Amino acid sequence: MDSRTGVSARPARPPRRRLLAALLVLSTAAAATAPRARAQAATDSAAPKEPKVPRLFRSEEPVVVTFTTNIRQIRRDKSEKAPWRWGALTYQDSAGKPAQVPVRVRTRGIWRLKNCSFPPIRLNFSNKTADHTLFDGLDEPKLVNYCQDNEQYERYILQEFQLYRVYQTLTPVSHRVRLLRMTYADSAGGKREAERYAFIVEDPAHLAKRLSAKVLKQTGATPADLDPEQLALAYLFEYFIGNLDFSWGGLHNTELLGTTDGRVLPVAYDFDYAGAVNAWYAAPPPNYGVPNVRTRKFMAPCEIAGEFPGALAKFMEKKDAIYALYRDPVGSLLPPRIVKETLEYFDDFYDKVRTPQDAKKNVFDRCIRAG
Repeated sequence: MDSRTGVSARPARPPRRRLLAALLVLSTAAAATAPRARAQAATDSAAPKEPKVPRLFRSEEPVVVTFTTNIRQIRRDKSEKAPWRWGALTYQDSAGKPAQVPVRVRTRGIWRLKNCSFPPIRLNFSNKTADHTLFDGLDEPKLVNYCQDNEQYERYILQEFQLYRVYQTLTPVSHRVRLLRMTYADSAGGKREAERYAFIVEDPAHLAKRLSAKVLKQTGATPADLDPEQLALAYLFEYFIGNLDFSWGGLHNTELLGTTDGRVLPVAYDFDYAGAVNAWYAAPPPNYGVPNVRTRKFMAPCEIAGEFPGALAKFMEKKDAIYALYRDPVGSLLPPRIVKETLEYFDDFYDKVRTPQDAKKNVFDRCIRAG
């Protein structure tokens, strides 16, 4: 089995010790602050406040934005450690006036960095210039932007955006996203290069903060290290969208969040290789025994089989809400043909799990056994 699944073999002990050591640090910190927290609770009966939701994620209406940077320079930044460059985001504020927010930008990624006419970008608002703007509260989020300036790749953007929305519908242990209608302007020549949809993904630090957790960077996690309930839901979600391009143990298109109560929460991201998107360049990992990305394969380890029915119950509960995402104003940005194909792909999942017996036979019994 390919090691990227993170489930087929147990990792060497040193990585596991590093992961557990990180959890110990979190637990120790929680214990140290507990007396102070109890004292505060005695004098303040109000419930603890959740982290403030950044303005950007308080609405789903697409934001019209102009992204200005030295495009020629950005396209030259092909290294994995490219420098931060100057950029700016301009939008209309609540008074209808243009507001420009300076931002640092840097290329990121692997395949898309080498193969796209416009590389994927990470934004950096950490210099506080975004205070009191639409982007207030953001740190270093990813910008998922067009790869090639054509309608096919723009559809891929919208299709992947929808899958983030589906994940959010199922669980808050997932990244928030916001759609942008973005114009790309060159700061050197003043030329407008393209106008395409893009979206901003909630940065891991803020995701961790709202879940009272910290981002863990250690690789080598096994299923035994992770919260079983959330892990089962994440695996079933990856199965639902037909995605095999991830690994919890290898931190490939995944993040692990360590909570103060000692749990490790798995979070998936980056879904353009999913069967629900069906990008022309997407292919299943080698040696997985599937012919294409539209063919689902259940990668969950059998040791968490007790959590499978609960995860499925969430999908059954949220079915109507998931389908509604493709009929609301944002989902309607996709061509009707793509909406139809996507919902038929989801229908195939729900047909496989129509009864508990169907779910066991068609999905759960195909879990990955250790060894």
